Amino acid sequence: MKKRIICAVLFALSLNANAADTPQAAAKPVVTIAALDVPRYMGTWYEIAKFENRFQKKCTGFTSATYSALPDDKVQVTNRCQGSGGEVIEAIGEARQVGNSSSPKLKVRFAPAFLSFLPMVWGDYWVIDLDKDYQLVAVSEAKREFLWILSRTKKVDKEKYDALVARLVAQGFDVSKLVLTKQE
Repeated sequence: MKKRIICAVLFALSLNANAADTPQAAAKPVVTIAALDVPRYMGTWYEIAKFENRFQKKCTGFTSATYSALPDDKVQVTNRCQGSGGEVIEAIGEARQVGNSSSPKLKVRFAPAFLSFLPMVWGDYWVIDLDKDYQLVAVSEAKREFLWILSRTKKVDKEKYDALVARLVAQGFDVSKLVLTKQE
């Protein structure tokens, strides 16, 4: 009897040890792209899919983000979507790079400028995947709570989208949480 209990305990411990090796249990840190050419990133991007979040609860589709250069190496971020009544919902914010001029890590705030000295009004905006032509991008942050897939066009080739999603899985993202965005 004692031998069975010991075997059962050892078996349970081995299961727990193997569980720690799963992506959800011990996710590796999120990896960004090597470098971001911010001027090339400027312009309009259409949201293809996202993890649902509290910022976009009123959005029913037709979501886009337009990035425009500002003085002092800052970026204006204009997010637009359609609300349930057909109205356009717009949020204007500001982004700044963290690190050098090719850093793929940015901080973004949509709070009023007079609050910009508060660290908690700035959110992480990490470019984690970007094609060489700057046409398809994935954006997230260290905790994997947020994820957006954006494109220069309202429709994305299925093979390219599926390949991007596979790379996100390899980065430890739970892609079952992705919600497609209505663009047409």
